[in-house]
Amino acid sequence: MTATATEARLSALAALDAPRLAISGRVVDVAPTSWRVGGLSPFVRLGDCIACEGPDGEELGEVVRVENDAATVKPFGVGVGAQVGSFARRIGPMTIAPHAAWKGRVVDAFGRPCDGKGPIEQGAQRFAPEDGEPPRALDRARTGRPVKTNVMLIDVFTPLVLGQRIGIFAGSGVGKSTLMGMLARADGFDSVVVALVGERGREVREFVEDTLGDTLGKVVAVVATGDESPMMRRLAPKTAMAIAECFRDQGENVLLIVDSVTRLAHAARDVALAAGEPPVSRGYPPSVFSELPMLLERAGPGREGSGTITGIFTVLVDGDDHNDPIADSIRGTLDGHIVLDRAIAEQGRFPAMDVLKSISRLAPHAWQGSERELVTRLRSMIARFEDTRDLRLLGGYQRGSDQTLDIAVDLVPILYDILIQKPEDPQVRAPFDEISRRLKEGMAPKG
Repeated sequence: MTATATEARLSALAALDAPRLAISGRVVDVAPTSWRVGGLSPFVRLGDCIACEGPDGEELGEVVRVENDAATVKPFGVGVGAQVGSFARRIGPMTIAPHAAWKGRVVDAFGRPCDGKGPIEQGAQRFAPEDGEPPRALDRARTGRPVKTNVMLIDVFTPLVLGQRIGIFAGSGVGKSTLMGMLARADGFDSVVVALVGERGREVREFVEDTLGDTLGKVVAVVATGDESPMMRRLAPKTAMAIAECFRDQGENVLLIVDSVTRLAHAARDVALAAGEPPVSRGYPPSVFSELPMLLERAGPGREGSGTITGIFTVLVDGDDHNDPIADSIRGTLDGHIVLDRAIAEQGRFPAMDVLKSISRLAPHAWQGSERELVTRLRSMIARFEDTRDLRLLGGYQRGSDQTLDIAVDLVPILYDILIQKPEDPQVRAPFDEISRRLKEGMAPKG
């Protein structure tokens, strides 16, 4: 093992604030993705961290199963360096100490800096990412004021309020990462926490430097790339949530972006299968479907007098199947969903949001005056336009036979052009006024 890898393991132990004296056991069995430790079962619980002796220093893992005679430990590193007979000591739950100085930095799932900018300051309070709990239902504040994302499609058809949780459901290559970057630049948030789970290593720097751009100064990015272990990919969004909770408790309005929940589910599936759980739905064990809501519920409004966590969770739908078990489970937990459609992306319309399939359950709290009526009429026109697309292509439509359809045929293409927006375009502060003005211009008689 290289010196760099050994230093990383020691750094991980230091990040845990590990005790110098601890209860120890011995490794009794080693598998390709885990090991079992005897003698610790009465003293550990699920989620505790274990440090095991190895040929190149201590290796860190987490208890995922406890039996009478041994505890199953899954390592945070890639591969297993433990040997039968090696000493293993209990460390306790992993904790992090977020600080305002973390803004503008990139950290790993342990909260260690990985951007080459040196060490970061530690906060006074430590948080356990896996043990975080949402505020009690009746102690929570109500959702807050509307917040402008400056993305016209979202601000008009699926507007957000502070403390809302919404999902972005998309296949690969339909503009999900670009939309995330546009949302990260939204006004009205004191800080932004981004969790990149299972991303390609090549894309991390591009996202941080190019997509986030000038907003990086208020962003904390938590990264666990696709080549890291399932344990790190499972921990990264929980670390991001703990950081967001820390800022929320300090009274800040936090935007939390997790990309993607699907890769978190894949990592949780690997861990659960290693712990001996049976698969029940397309290979997913039962604990995956209970672990996801526990994480998502931690976002939202805090207690009265504290801040909020507005959560945007991307869902990578496998094969564009929006009835995938993970997508279906998450959709019912969130306060709305934005569906990105590949057919729309192929037409060159970005953001590739399907207006008719997207919904914000808190939109009535964001629309004002006649805005709700306008959105309803626009949706109706879009629905009429799309429902008759095949009929019009076959030549079955004759102008003048249906006045409503005539209006939709004239209006909707203009609306689609208006709603196309690129990251470099000027921000639109008053989207309803902009749409009304440009529709009037486009529908005005020529000549």
